[in-house]
Amino acid sequence: MKKVILVCAGLVCLTASAKTNSPYIHKVHDYRPAPGQFVNTMPEYENGNTQADMNAKCEEYIAGQARGSLVCLGAYGGYIVFSFDHNVANKPGEYDFKIYGNAFRNSGYSDAGSAEPGIVMVSYDSNGNNIPDDQWYELAGSDYYKSTTLHSYEITYHKPTGNEPDATYIHWTSNDNAEPSGYVVRNSFHRQSYWPQWIQGEELKFSGSRLAKNAYYENDMWLLRFLDWGYVDNRPNAEDPGFKIDWAVDASGNPVKLDRITFVKVYTGVNQNC
Repeated sequence: MKKVILVCAGLVCLTASAKTNSPYIHKVHDYRPAPGQFVNTMPEYENGNTQADMNAKCEEYIAGQARGSLVCLGAYGGYIVFSFDHNVANKPGEYDFKIYGNAFRNSGYSDAGSAEPGIVMVSYDSNGNNIPDDQWYELAGSDYYKSTTLHSYEITYHKPTGNEPDATYIHWTSNDNAEPSGYVVRNSFHRQSYWPQWIQGEELKFSGSRLAKNAYYENDMWLLRFLDWGYVDNRPNAEDPGFKIDWAVDASGNPVKLDRITFVKVYTGVNQNC
């Protein structure tokens, strides 16, 4: 199971407005990571923290600033939902916002290094209640229509007892017949619980598009291949131009015309251990 750390720090809105609006994230509505080696540390879980507390900690990490702290989304499906203090207008043909990550290129490689692609979804507050309960649309990045991308992917993580061996730490099952089950492996560097401690229940379920595995082993190290465009934490920030609302598609992959958006969701798009 691949470790994924996605940074939603300093999301910048590139849109004009008649009033003074902040160009940065304003509010975190939901934070639900999948199990991972930095879960419960980025941000830090403290005994008794609730979902509202963890949302607030994420907001403190990333809201109102150009580049905030790291937020960990964990393994496949883990997500964060946030918004600005205004709607983001779609300026056709232009990049409308940017999300910074911590991806980097390994020396000697043009297309690989640390790339942990996160998928972006957007939504407009059509009912005007300031709650992200409206229709979501995926921004179709470069790999959306590839045969290697699995849509309608579903995964369930099963809560560990704490006594499992590291190699079979957190069991997961999925609806992918080619890979119906596997494990989130625990490593020797991070020994805290990888299970988000504030979330109740014995299972965590996520669904969405799943990108192909992008990590490979070469020259005694793991390399994570860059995707072409349209994903969070996929390329070095200086090379990533951002996201276009024009890329929005419905659940069937059909383009959708959105004049503006209110909410943004980012979730881990790859399921791989390396």
